[in-house]
Amino acid sequence: MAITQAMCTSFKQALLDGEMDFSSNTAQSYKIALYTEDAVLSAATTAYTTSNEVSGIGYSAGGNTLTISTAPTTSGTTAFLSFGTTTWSTATITARGALIYQAGGSTPAVAVLDFGGNKTSTAGDFQITFPTADATNAIIRIA
Repeated sequence: MAITQAMCTSFKQALLDGEMDFSSNTAQSYKIALYTEDAVLSAATTAYTTSNEVSGIGYSAGGNTLTISTAPTTSGTTAFLSFGTTTWSTATITARGALIYQAGGSTPAVAVLDFGGNKTSTAGDFQITFPTADATNAIIRIA
């Protein structure tokens, strides 16, 4: 089994089809779900799945709703956006990776995150802090 970090191919097509909107006035919301090391997630992932999603104290299926911290912007020839830190409080969970997806409808996949190894919290905060929102580091970049 493997989790491979990638921007999902179906997401790229959805952008071109005008199906994704990350503007600050959007009615669409985005979520992040956590997965075990047994999950199979990659650029080929097309939608949120409960298969091998983590379970444990302080975690609910589907994960957390994300807040867009940096609305779509550009620098040079790169467009990017980012999300605010998200936390599962007082959680006892182990996760190997995550999936960012659009909430509602067919729950289309946006990006797969590979943590590089299992990350664990025991009756504490499990937190994901996204990288600096710029053309080189933002979690979602289109160059």
